[in-house]
Amino acid sequence: MDFTVSPVFLLVLGGSAALCSSQSYLLDDKGGLGRVFDGIGGLSGGGATSRLLVNYAEPYRSQILDYLFKPNFGASLHILKVEIGGDAQTTDGTEPSHMHYEDDENYFRGYEWWLMKEAKKRNPDITLIGLPWAFPGWVGHGKNWPYDFPDITAAYVVSWILGAKQYHDLDIQYVGIWNERSYDSKYIKLLRYTLDKSGLEAVRIIASDNLWEPISLTLLLDPELSAAVDVIGAHYPGTTTVLDALKTQKKLWSSEDYSTFNDEVGGGCWARILNQNYVNGLMTATISWNLVASYYEDLPFGRDGLMTAEEPWSGNYVVESPIWITAHTTQFTQPGWTYLQTVGHLAQGGSYVALTDGRGALTVVIETMTHDHSVCIRPPLLPYNLTSQNATFQLKGSFASIKELQLWRSQFNFKTKKPSFFEKMAPLKLVDGSFSLHLAEDEVYTITTLTSGQKGSYPDPPPSARFPKVYKDDFNVRNPEFSEAPDFADQTGVFEYFMNLTDPGPHVFTLRQVLTQRPVTWATDADQTISVIGDHQWQNLTVSCDVFMETVKTGGVFVAARVDKGGGSIRSAKGVFFWVFADGTYKVTNDLAGQTVLAEGQSGTRAYGWHTVTLTVEGQFASGLLNGFPLWKKAVVLTPQNGWAALGTHSYELAQFDNFNVEAH
Repeated sequence: MDFTVSPVFLLVLGGSAALCSSQSYLLDDKGGLGRVFDGIGGLSGGGATSRLLVNYAEPYRSQILDYLFKPNFGASLHILKVEIGGDAQTTDGTEPSHMHYEDDENYFRGYEWWLMKEAKKRNPDITLIGLPWAFPGWVGHGKNWPYDFPDITAAYVVSWILGAKQYHDLDIQYVGIWNERSYDSKYIKLLRYTLDKSGLEAVRIIASDNLWEPISLTLLLDPELSAAVDVIGAHYPGTTTVLDALKTQKKLWSSEDYSTFNDEVGGGCWARILNQNYVNGLMTATISWNLVASYYEDLPFGRDGLMTAEEPWSGNYVVESPIWITAHTTQFTQPGWTYLQTVGHLAQGGSYVALTDGRGALTVVIETMTHDHSVCIRPPLLPYNLTSQNATFQLKGSFASIKELQLWRSQFNFKTKKPSFFEKMAPLKLVDGSFSLHLAEDEVYTITTLTSGQKGSYPDPPPSARFPKVYKDDFNVRNPEFSEAPDFADQTGVFEYFMNLTDPGPHVFTLRQVLTQRPVTWATDADQTISVIGDHQWQNLTVSCDVFMETVKTGGVFVAARVDKGGGSIRSAKGVFFWVFADGTYKVTNDLAGQTVLAEGQSGTRAYGWHTVTLTVEGQFASGLLNGFPLWKKAVVLTPQNGWAALGTHSYELAQFDNFNVEAH
């Protein structure tokens, strides 16, 4: 295979040292163009990261969506990547599968369908990507490995893509393999075959959503595999690539990046990534994990989204700096534009990129982020010192006749702590095809021929508020678009609305844990199932719920208080757990695993009968009621001192819950 190193890559390696040491920079298309730009995006998933967004009332929910997806308004994202739910814990929670079991298909579970439709409503041209993190247990036939039966795994993934089109009129354009896990060449080839056989020839494959290697070398050695893969997707590449990836001549994407607290420091980090992923690594798409921080902040990686929307009960949300840093690129480019070859680093630190639509439009993005942000991503960018500088840009080729350019600026102002983001400045008048700027530290500039940019705004949302101290849900009022009850965050297992047609009494509409088999996991799921809710700062509270076990003899359910952990740490979660079992016993434990027993005895509970369990934790003591009568009291609880309320089951088993009540004292 012939391989010619791109002039951009030579610049990164120092091949244009004279240019890098100068204060003058050339923007020219006469010698040809660079790679085609594929867009900037956000990732919903990798652990239920949009979980709370669907619970927002209008107009706040639509406002949040506008800031993310509406063109020429906010982030104006080009790409939305979502998790293909696999019923397992994948960082901050579980997302339900469209096929819990082999003979079960439901393309209305979860909220990703809704989110993709809302994004498409705002931007009909948005690119949609699906990627599995986990798989239902039946896909692996009981093994924690999806590749032993590649035909089943491929059919499962393809069914999700077909369902997106059939039930939601959504065209999925790209699909991945298995997030940050080993790939299997046989499976990738079979997935390509299954897509084609299903009439999905237009769906492209990304591999392997992990590191550049070994997938890049494998593609070079296996022509059939290379024909099946369209994009090499790397996670957190630190803005660099490898020679093997370049030799493949495939599209190179940072298919998951950022993963940073979304304050101003995080915004600065994002600015460097968006420019330098191309300058250093020739990556033509960058996707943020995550799209929006819409999950309980005390779960892992709290507030790592482009913006924050974690209070549906108050309506409060925060438009963070990464939204406007994204806008510097997305509002003035589109997928299909092309990078100029004349991009690179500034002499005194920072970088610049330039893109064109091939019809005379030009957009230049400049960032001067300091080394202070070198620690804010995984792995960290190489630090470098940066000083203020004067830069002159000379336009040549088809851009030489441009007389005026629009100017947008963001200033982080870390020393004064008075940042300003995405401000429209006076247009630049060019003299002899050139313009000059004084570039201070920690600034982002967009210089463009386009006049369509806009800093969208809405009236301030309601003020922030803690989760309500009194919360009740009888699960009777439900939104048919979503299968989950508001504000519950499943950490292991899947809890769905259920219509109990066999019960003509007060428990027709319930919440049901529906998994009976451990999924093909991505994180370390617990052996129990659990869904958390509320305020992690809660200390003293009463949790009450009607429970219905559907497994004879070995069944068991619980309510809990002060649950201290979630996400990938859920297996070691501690709190106060009040269990009742189908064999007529009860137990009170200090941990989800049930190893530290605080109290136990006979309860008389059985399967296929409703029971009301009530847990009260006050200071260092906990007490419990069963059906309104005291069952145990004053169990000593030393730790933890605060945490969420929760409900769940003893194993992967069917169980129902109704009339959930929590009251913080």
